[in-house]
Amino acid sequence: MSSTEPAREYDFVVVSNRLPVDRVVAPDGTESWAASPGGLVAALEPVMRAADGAWVGWGGQPDLGLTPFEADGIRMIPVDLTAVDVEYYYEGFSNDTLWPLYHDVISPPSFHREWWESYVDVNRRFARAAASVAAEGATVWVHDYQLQLVPKMLRESRPDLSIGFFNHIPFPPYGIFSQLPWRTQVVEGLLGADVIGFQRVADAGNFSRAVRRLTGHATKSPVIEVAEDDGRTRSVIVRPFPISIDTANFEALARKASVQARAKEIREGLGNPRTIMLGVDRLDYTKGIGHRLKAYGELLAEGALKVEDVTLVQVASPSRERVAAYMALRDEIELTVGRINGDLSTISHQAISYHHHGYPREEMAALYVAADVLLVTALRDGMNLVAKEYVASRFNEDGVLVLSEFAGASDELKKALRINPHDIDGLKARILDAVNMPYREQQSRMRSLRKRVAEFDVQRWSREFLEALAEATRTRRGTGADVLDELGLSTETRKAD
Repeated sequence: MSSTEPAREYDFVVVSNRLPVDRVVAPDGTESWAASPGGLVAALEPVMRAADGAWVGWGGQPDLGLTPFEADGIRMIPVDLTAVDVEYYYEGFSNDTLWPLYHDVISPPSFHREWWESYVDVNRRFARAAASVAAEGATVWVHDYQLQLVPKMLRESRPDLSIGFFNHIPFPPYGIFSQLPWRTQVVEGLLGADVIGFQRVADAGNFSRAVRRLTGHATKSPVIEVAEDDGRTRSVIVRPFPISIDTANFEALARKASVQARAKEIREGLGNPRTIMLGVDRLDYTKGIGHRLKAYGELLAEGALKVEDVTLVQVASPSRERVAAYMALRDEIELTVGRINGDLSTISHQAISYHHHGYPREEMAALYVAADVLLVTALRDGMNLVAKEYVASRFNEDGVLVLSEFAGASDELKKALRINPHDIDGLKARILDAVNMPYREQQSRMRSLRKRVAEFDVQRWSREFLEALAEATRTRRGTGADVLDELGLSTETRKAD
């Protein structure tokens, strides 16, 4: 997979923790790369192709020793991580310090200086890799909480660049964020960008408040005036840009005859219950899976739902299985599922169909088509794209979405049945509302949800972020240069979109 081509420079560079491809090793030892599923790839692929862009990221396994290569027509710039990097930077600081801290300390974060030092070192390597392939005046878009120091590092080494940063997870209130011993370094790292994007208005506000508390920079939403060492100021735009999905593509998938047939098979395999409820989550303590199971189990035990009529399908894909909190969560969830099934299932009807593994996109689409109700009970979630995928798949305009108010998607999907997952009685009531909702009300709500998801898709998300970055760059440079035109996205193309 390596290449001996001479080094090239690119006008558009994406930087994320992972490359958008997965390494596949065949039984005969042959290596290849398969595109990773995900909205980020779908959003950025057209821009990458138009601008002949490059993607900087980790190959997903330690010590691969990769050199730049092509995959799916995109130039991949690998950043190699050692086993210690994975343990300290990724599993440690990113996922056992920042992740729980940024998700309202649902699980206690751990603070270790060795992890922080590794985080700084790995961020520096990502910044160097991006700087080495970025052309003069290039646009560099950095993604997510693993790489919060990269914008400042890039700004210091390459002040000519147009730098954007998007945070895919929540940004916590200052009272929580202030627990981080390296809080000021993180804020200053992010302020290296020209535009900092968040999922929700509240996240952008939380970041701006952290800037006011930790620095002397003037803030007036959506602008932060960053005082530079040379006495000049630089304007940084801080705004919400709620991410979405490739709606048209997902609906087309759900309409496929093979997916429709598989959805019918799923229903038959579950005994054709009157109502199939579905939960789809990574096995993560932020997702509120335990709250969902508690509410459902109580409804069955009380007789408000009958196991002959209703089945819950819970997909809990594996996540960070070497982190202690996740190992404990898996044990807890599996014990709860076993208890509910043992107490409440019958010989012919299972209360919960539980699956601890991931599925390909076609199987997920079939599950969405088969399910009458989707339960999203997140305790804290940046967006939750599962909710939008379910809506996109419901082309018959039926089905009910039960959605946590603590998921970013609740800001947009206002016709969902909103719930507070901590309120078990309220959650139970909403589940009953969903199961018993008249068909005409289902259609009215789903029609509104589908209109929103279709209009605000992932292509619009990327376009609006890049337009904001282009405007910020024009202002900083004091020129009329249109960064989007430099990326090959003409005004006509954007209007056509």
